[in-house]
Order: sequence, then structure tokens, then C-alpha cells
Amino acid sequence: MIASTAKIHPSSVIEDGAVIGENAKVGPFCHIGPNVVLGEDVELLSHVVVIGRTTVGKRTKIFPSAVIGGDSQSVHHSALNTTLVIGENCTIREGVTMNTGTVEHGGTTVVGNNNLFLANSHVAHDCRLGNNIILSNNVMLAGHVIVGDRAILGGGSAVHQFTRIGRQAFIGGLSAVSYDVIPYGMLNGNPGVLSGLNVVGMTRAGIERATIHAVRRAYKQIFEGPESIRANAAAIRQEYLDCAPALEILDFITAESDRALSSPNRGNRG
Repeated sequence: MIASTAKIHPSSVIEDGAVIGENAKVGPFCHIGPNVVLGEDVELLSHVVVIGRTTVGKRTKIFPSAVIGGDSQSVHHSALNTTLVIGENCTIREGVTMNTGTVEHGGTTVVGNNNLFLANSHVAHDCRLGNNIILSNNVMLAGHVIVGDRAILGGGSAVHQFTRIGRQAFIGGLSAVSYDVIPYGMLNGNPGVLSGLNVVGMTRAGIERATIHAVRRAYKQIFEGPESIRANAAAIRQEYLDCAPALEILDFITAESDRALSSPNRGNRG
């Protein structure tokens, strides 16, 4: 179904069954598969492929040569009817690729709202991304990666499968992210090493200076304390019950995960 107010260039192919929302724009030489839903005011500039069981939220803009909704590249992919859900107000630049999920792991890749994907970045099967995230050029997310709100990933960084990146974390360019990165953490290098807190990002987000100082104190206690990272985190929890960002870090550390924790020490004591 194509809304009457949608604008479709005559050179584009819209397969039967696709849903094109009000005021959507599909530029020249695009290909829209039969199970695709484009929301209101979505814009595809040109040479965009959207296939699979893919939903694109309102006002999302997709640039040339992006391929959205392709099958998982996992060798175990069963090629069944898995999905990709993209939120509202996202910008997806040239050459970006996003894959649907796998049946074996829930079947859905989820991308939140207000995200920016720069050229040639990749979101693999079963990833779950929050809101207001930036993936810079050539960022590679392997399967099952979780990225929290407002995280920024620098150009050319690569994230190992099943890794979690906490809210408002900052990943430096060309970094190799092999282990979970705490909320507000900064990680740089190959192999990636936790190098402190994203204080600039915290300040820009309006977090008060006193709160930032408290989080920095907690960070030192966690990673420089006498025991393991998790034991140190458990020992200081009562001290930070009134500090939401510190509690967020502590909860992240104690949550179950398939990966170890990134730390300032490559040996990782997690």
C-alpha cells in the first residue's frame, strides 16, 4: 500500500505488499521489498535497498547505497522471517548496512530513535541500539551487541559479538572493543583499554559537577580497589544510593553478560 501523498520516483521498484507512509519520498533507483514498512515522512535519497521484514520509523532519512534489512551474515542463520525495526528521526548515511535478526536469538534487530549512522557503518544481526547514538564512519558492530543511549563510537572502531556498551560511553576511533564498556566510560586502543570517564559527555548532558565528582570517586574505588572489579562494586553500593549515574555503573557491572568487563588493565580483573 502506497499512501496517496508519497512521492515515488518512476525508476524505483516498490514490490507488492510494501507499505509506504504519508509524505514519504523514494528517490531514483531504489528497491523496496514486499515486507517493508516505511513510516511517515521517511526519505530515501537514491540507490537505497530496503528489504526483509523491515520497518523504518517516521522522518528517518537514508542516503545512497545503503542496504537495510539484508539477511544476517551469521553462518548459522536459518533464513526464516526475522525482522529489523528502525526508530524515528534516524539519519543513515552512504553505504550503511543493517541486518535482520536470527531466529536462534530472538529474531529481531532493534535500532532506536534519533540515531546517526555515518558512512559505511554496520549493524549486524540481533543488535539492540538505544536512542541518540552516533556510529561514526566504518564502525562495525558484530552480532548481538547492545549499545546504550547517547553512546558515541569513533570511526573504524570494531565491537565484538555479545558486547555491551553502556549509556553515554565514548569509544575512540580505531578501537577494538572486546569486552563490555561501563556507562559513561571511555575506551581507546587495540586491544581496547578503559581510560576513564566521558566527563565531557556527562557535562554536556547536564549532569551536575558534584555528581560527576562522585562518579569519578566510584570509578577509582571500582577499578583501583583491593578486590576484583565486581567485588569492589558490591562493596561500595550502599555509599552511592543517592547517585543515579554511579548506581547505573554498578548495576551494569553486576548484570549477567556473555563478555568480561573492560578495565584500565588489559589483563582484566573482572
